[in-house]
Amino acid sequence: MSESYVRNVIEAALLAADTPLPVAELTRLFEDSARPSAQQVRAALAALAAEYSGRGIELKETASGFRIQVRRELAAEISRLWPERTARYSRALLETLALIAYRQPITRAEIEAVRGVTVNPNIIRTVIERNWVRVVGHREVPGHPELLGTTREFLDYFGLQSLDELPPLAEVKAMGDFNLSLGLGGEDAAAAAPAPSAPGGAAADSPEGDDSPEDDELSAEGDGSRELVAGPRALDG
Repeated sequence: MSESYVRNVIEAALLAADTPLPVAELTRLFEDSARPSAQQVRAALAALAAEYSGRGIELKETASGFRIQVRRELAAEISRLWPERTARYSRALLETLALIAYRQPITRAEIEAVRGVTVNPNIIRTVIERNWVRVVGHREVPGHPELLGTTREFLDYFGLQSLDELPPLAEVKAMGDFNLSLGLGGEDAAAAAPAPSAPGGAAADSPEGDDSPEDDELSAEGDGSRELVAGPRALDG
């Protein structure tokens, strides 16, 4: 079996698949009598990555495996293919997701202590329905509140192999215009400062101390958008 044939089969599979494919699954694409080794598959993947260098697509490894995707720097242009389905993530949802990612496992009460407002249950429901967050246990305190953590899908969506690849907190704040105190140095979440007002003087959350209805969903337009570039998925236990 030629190296070019192995590379072509792998490339076709990655283009056809709607999820990242691990090396073990890629090897199973071939007949038993001519099945390449994991090392050969990885060599083919490396060849594809080199071939895509400088092009509009790239080979990306995430927590679940490998995928072919649009280069991040071209996402804005390619998103014009779906102008009516632009994803817009609310400040409240992004702050909540960031807290879960950086402080997991974390309870809803601890999220509220950091943000200084009540978390709208629709936000938690949304991130769970999108398989970005799951219940990973219960805190051993009265009431046994649920502990929330990110999922493997979260890592895949944001293009990460592990939580160690999460960007520095300063970059997250800059991208989302956040001003959260996430207590990453081991401080108690209850001691963290609440989030300030949003840019332009508007409150980031509703006057009632709860996330506003507009923050319930990921997008105010349609039911979501086709994703061009993945961003975080957390490791399943």
